[in-house]
This record gives sequence, structure tokens and C-alpha cells, in this order.
Amino acid sequence: MTTSRELKKERLYVRVSPHQRDVISEAAEAAQKDVSAFVLDAVLASADRILTDRRIFGLNDERWEAFTAALDRDVTPAKSSLQELLDQPSLLER
Repeated sequence: MTTSRELKKERLYVRVSPHQRDVISEAAEAAQKDVSAFVLDAVLASADRILTDRRIFGLNDERWEAFTAALDRDVTPAKSSLQELLDQPSLLER
């Protein structure tokens, strides 16, 4: 995320319908922001929410124990194809 002191060099272009533009402009005015600031704030808030859902998840103690136990279990025959895959050198090791 950029800070207010970072130089803004990049542009994003978005096509909107006249109705969408009107709604965004009305919301920006209600928030006492110009359209660019309003859109940037909304997009960054949405991006943070989406990325946080993918990076951070909370578990209570019981679920954490179950999660770590599942990770620590030995590979069973049902998972043998996964073990074969893990035993192969990665693309970086080839």
C-alpha cells in the first residue's frame, strides 16, 4: 500500500457506465472526497480484505490442534501419489 509521501506515477483506467459514474460521484461527494481519492480508498480496502482472507486465518485451540495434527500425520497409502510428487525434484532443482 502506498503512503501519502510516495510519488504516484502509475495510472489505472476503468470504463464505467454513466449510471455507475453518477453513483460513484454521489458517494464520493457524500464522503467529502474527490472521485479519485474515493475510488482509490475503496479499491485498497477491498484488496486488503480479499488478500487478508487468503493470507490470515484464525483457529481456536481445538481446531489449531486438529490442523497441526493433520499436517504432522504420516503419508498414508491413499496419499502415495502426493508423496511421489513431493519426492520428485522441484523445477528449481532440475
